[in-house]
Amino acid sequence: MAKVGKRYAEIAKLVDRTKLYDPAEALDLVCKTAKAKFDETIELHVRLGVDSRHADQQVRGAVVLPHGTGKTVRTLVFAKGDRAKEAEEAGADYVGAEELVAKIQNENWLDFDVVIATPDMMGVIGRLGRILGPKGLMPNPKSGTVTMEVGKAVREAKAGKIEYRLDKTNIIHCPIGRASFGPEKLADNFNALIGAIIRSKPAAAKGQYIKSCVVASTMGPGIKINHSRLSL
Repeated sequence: MAKVGKRYAEIAKLVDRTKLYDPAEALDLVCKTAKAKFDETIELHVRLGVDSRHADQQVRGAVVLPHGTGKTVRTLVFAKGDRAKEAEEAGADYVGAEELVAKIQNENWLDFDVVIATPDMMGVIGRLGRILGPKGLMPNPKSGTVTMEVGKAVREAKAGKIEYRLDKTNIIHCPIGRASFGPEKLADNFNALIGAIIRSKPAAAKGQYIKSCVVASTMGPGIKINHSRLSL
């Protein structure tokens, strides 16, 4: 534990906690602080000036990151007939209907990262709300995971489509890649995500929309980004 603490202390010296960094500078620095023996995930944490308890101030959506997230995405598609065939051809990892609902219920099977469904299957999938909901896996039309275009949805998920949504403390947490991507690819992904969040600003939101913006690697310290530089 002491070794980890010492290593973290050394890395933390690179970051000025009182400074708000320009996005490019912050992403360069976050790569330098990712010194673990594995390829650390880089996450973005954005606090918004909205109240998620109000339906008209919810912020939720999905965006395809230009360079993906760096992880292999396992897709589960609930569909029948031609749509099931389309999903399989698009490269879905699992395709099925009621039998997969039973497998999840009875075996607590959760070996997938994204769930996509055709609208007609939502009645069946509703039974899984208590299992999939808390894990953020429930299909939703706003994120494009309830759709008749299942082939397109599978391809987008595999290409690096991520979902963003507010948590109860009005913060969005999302991966924007891995340390090995380097600052330039991370900047492309960062700009895609921030752009989507800005475009999702609810009409009911008053005052400052982006309150704070922090980027961090899995094992590294948070680096504050100068959110006034983000185009609103």
